[in-house]
Amino acid sequence: MTDVPTFRYHPDPVGTGEVITSDAPCRCCGRHRGFIYTGPVYSAEEVVEELCLWCIADGSAATLFEAEFTDVPTVSDDVPRPVLTEVLTRTPGFSGWQQEHWMFHCADAAAYLGKVGYEELLAIPEALEMVQQGMASYGLGKRDDYTRALSATGEATGYLFRCLHCGTHLAYSDHV
Repeated sequence: MTDVPTFRYHPDPVGTGEVITSDAPCRCCGRHRGFIYTGPVYSAEEVVEELCLWCIADGSAATLFEAEFTDVPTVSDDVPRPVLTEVLTRTPGFSGWQQEHWMFHCADAAAYLGKVGYEELLAIPEALEMVQQGMASYGLGKRDDYTRALSATGEATGYLFRCLHCGTHLAYSDHV
């Protein structure tokens, strides 16, 4: 097995669980690389657990299948188009309960660090506050019962990011 490619915006796709070890061949290049991506693939053709990280990194999987690997909500005009293209087509995405979305800060995409629960968020107050603000924007208030129920493996989950420029932690949550 060789080392996996490096992704600026998803620095540890194996650690976040979006990539598993596998002897399966990549559907794009046909090679057995030892790892297969298990995250979302948005394409007209169904592509499930059949792509290697090398084909995601070089963009060949996105090109071959006309695919994107994450959802990018409306972002401010100060985020350059090449950043959006890299996140959409050359960065492994992540699975969420609802429609997952990438976060941005300092005119750049943030790095996805993984799923988190309440205990992890307690150690990162700025991220916990962001989750609570997100709930308030939906008219739910800060709802301590909801935030306490957040779990990296539960039915209510937080998604943690970090700005690559200023180090600010960003987060949002969703649930089944």
